[in-house]
Amino acid sequence: MKKGIHPDYRPVVFRDPSVGYAFLTRSTVRTGRTVEWEDGNVYPLVDVDVSSESHPFYTGRGRVLDTAGRVERFNQRYGRS
Repeated sequence: MKKGIHPDYRPVVFRDPSVGYAFLTRSTVRTGRTVEWEDGNVYPLVDVDVSSESHPFYTGRGRVLDTAGRVERFNQRYGRS
């Protein structure tokens, strides 16, 4: 690999503030924020909107939104009861 053209690959903390979940991994993402991790070291911090702790697919707390009775219409048309 050529020197000086690749971004810095380092430990970074990703945090989902909606559920208070954070994990430490390696990344090349750039951020100006830092946080002190459980091991006492300071790492760059990236806040994410959705993680495996808050996404409905992983948590099993998904909702089916029924707009204008489409589910009922489908059930009537195809005989599901």
